[in-house]
Amino acid sequence: MQKLLLAEFSPLAFIAATPSGVKTLQPLCEDNSLNIWIPESLREISGTQVYSTPLKNHIANLWETHHAFVFCLATGAVVRLIAPLLQHKSIDPAVVVIDEEGRYVISLCSGHQGGGDRLARLIALQLGATPILTGAANVSGLPPVDLLGMPFGWRRGEGNWTGVSAVVASSGKVHVIQDAGSTLWQNNLPDGHPFEFEESTNVQAQIFITPHTFGHKHCTPTPSPLLPTVTWHPRVLWVGIGCERGTSRLVIETAIQEVFREHQLAEAAIAGIATIDIKADEVGLLELCRERNLPLKTFAGDVLKSVSVPNPSSVVQKEVGTPSVAEAAGLCASLELSHTQEEGKLVVPKQIFRLPGEVGAVTVAVAQAEKEYIGRSGKILLVGIGPGQLSQMTPAAQMAVSGADAVIGYGLYIDLIAPILRPGQIVEALPITQERQRAQRAIELAEWGLNVAVVSSGDCGIYGMAGLVLEELQNKNWDGKTPSIEVLPGITALQAAAARVGTPLMHDFCAISLSDLLTPWEIIEKRLQAAAMADFVTALYNPRSQTRTQQLVIARDIFLKYRDINTPVAVVRSAYREDEQVMITTLEKLLDAPVDMLTTVLIGNQSTRTHGNWIITPRGYLGRGNG
Repeated sequence: MQKLLLAEFSPLAFIAATPSGVKTLQPLCEDNSLNIWIPESLREISGTQVYSTPLKNHIANLWETHHAFVFCLATGAVVRLIAPLLQHKSIDPAVVVIDEEGRYVISLCSGHQGGGDRLARLIALQLGATPILTGAANVSGLPPVDLLGMPFGWRRGEGNWTGVSAVVASSGKVHVIQDAGSTLWQNNLPDGHPFEFEESTNVQAQIFITPHTFGHKHCTPTPSPLLPTVTWHPRVLWVGIGCERGTSRLVIETAIQEVFREHQLAEAAIAGIATIDIKADEVGLLELCRERNLPLKTFAGDVLKSVSVPNPSSVVQKEVGTPSVAEAAGLCASLELSHTQEEGKLVVPKQIFRLPGEVGAVTVAVAQAEKEYIGRSGKILLVGIGPGQLSQMTPAAQMAVSGADAVIGYGLYIDLIAPILRPGQIVEALPITQERQRAQRAIELAEWGLNVAVVSSGDCGIYGMAGLVLEELQNKNWDGKTPSIEVLPGITALQAAAARVGTPLMHDFCAISLSDLLTPWEIIEKRLQAAAMADFVTALYNPRSQTRTQQLVIARDIFLKYRDINTPVAVVRSAYREDEQVMITTLEKLLDAPVDMLTTVLIGNQSTRTHGNWIITPRGYLGRGNG
């Protein structure tokens, strides 16, 4: 789990100078994918790497190649170590400091753009420590301006980032002008946020979210020179390319630059390059995509031929079998993330470009997609949050939720984990009857490229969302790899209920849901009969709802055929939550107990007994003797 969530900070350096410091850092390196740097004096400690030069020199050697540093040293010592290396928050690695007892995790440097605040949160959850985050955004509950578009793959343009961030920190009005990219970031802004999405007076800063550069007709209102202004560029522009064989990278790149300058488009908004499949090995295209880290999407001629374009060419038709390459390929690429063809549009028709002194010619067209290209593979984290109290939730599960771009679940479960949600996350709560919609939404966001946590109470794989998500993926012919899946278990309801009453599950047990919404009642009755006959301790889930009142009566009657009327029964509602109710009764009197959908019923076996306020199911140890 650590490897999965900390991967975005790789390469990541952990540094300790004492045995206690190493001990504090070791839980963060449990999967052996991360090592701790230590001085030669501690070389006998396993699972570490030794630095032989002075620590100051060692840090300097790692500084340019590492994205983050985690020190278990005194804060003052770390400040002196890194001070000569700091350049600018936009390029400095994240620096986090942990005290030797692991009580506090301090985001010291590059908290926003370098991800230091995010890294500190994740580490604090893993260690059960307190994160120390001093940025203003952490107090206001607002997403930092310079991180606003990071989950969606947006690229930062020019602007006064410090000035706009200062206005947000002081609760000044900020006018947001957005003509492209996802608006999901707006859905979870706290009450009283400073962002204005319509024309407004007395604004103190501006944020443009657009594929255009300033001066374009879409960039209205015109940025005021008196206001601090920043620009985010969603990657929505697909550049369609047709070219003669052997056209150099220089010709292709210069053509794109000229077209974008002429039409006042930002190159930072380029999602990728698109062309016909016979150009998949074109050296100039491959070099350009590799250098700029852009995807190259290719389409068969028959596919391109089916696309309606404004400027078809009979010459191109004769050469490659389709009347359009650049325009058609750009449109095809722009439609891949869309649901309907009408959602893509050609913003620059094809233009032919040659560069004096260079071999070859290139045709360029630009299409704009409705949905931006994120540029990374998505993940689905299937998370069991336990019975409802954060202290009963595993550190790995807490890390998964806090580190996710989006969190999806039933509203009650979202409320229970609210303290570990962070500003800027996409949080979507769907009603209890919309489990399938939750699964489909999670898959949709992950296929787009987001890191999505799907939360279930108890254990996600026991009457939870994990199975449904995997079934939905299977129905979509999922390849088992993309999006990637991680299942994080939690304390399930039967475990939580048992812990509240003693040790009723010390011998063989089973769980049966009495809800017949997904399982025919005839099958449920057979399972109840089998469990009762086999003398299993039995946990009943979903025992009674407002419309289902007889199932528990039938279940009780089935067990009375095989068990004594005084068999101990635990009735536990909302274990570990504020409104928890615990009742120990008997099988005969079970129906007198208050039972609803938040209740778990534990029916003992023939040997289960009570002692004081506890239920005990013997395992059989006392009857074995000393042999």
